[in-house]
Amino acid sequence: MARRGSRVSSGGEDVELDMTPMLDVVFILLIFFIVTSVFIKEPGTTIFRPDAITEEDQNPSMLIGVSAESEIWVNRRVYQMVELRGVIEQLLQENPKGKAMIQGDEDADIGVILDVQELLTEMDVDVKISTFQP
Repeated sequence: MARRGSRVSSGGEDVELDMTPMLDVVFILLIFFIVTSVFIKEPGTTIFRPDAITEEDQNPSMLIGVSAESEIWVNRRVYQMVELRGVIEQLLQENPKGKAMIQGDEDADIGVILDVQELLTEMDVDVKISTFQP
């Protein structure tokens, strides 16, 4: 028995969907989200900051932590006070208008925190000391 052809003619043309514009949009969105993302800076150690009454949001480019053992942490590495000037100079080369935030543990030696603040002030870096609002 012979097969009959379909009553609906397909026209013999294959329809293809062009995916190039969709891929362009996806890549543009990916670039947008990467550029606008905010990276969280961490000093590298757990800091328990002292309480404060006022709070002001800051977005520093340099984050320096002073632990309870009075260790100075920058970018997840421990530095001695004599090494800190070179590290800060390197960070300032990356961002000349950089601002610094010192996160001092409530049990840290206040002298070390003040020494770090003094060093940053000598280098003309805008510096704030971070506290925790209860």
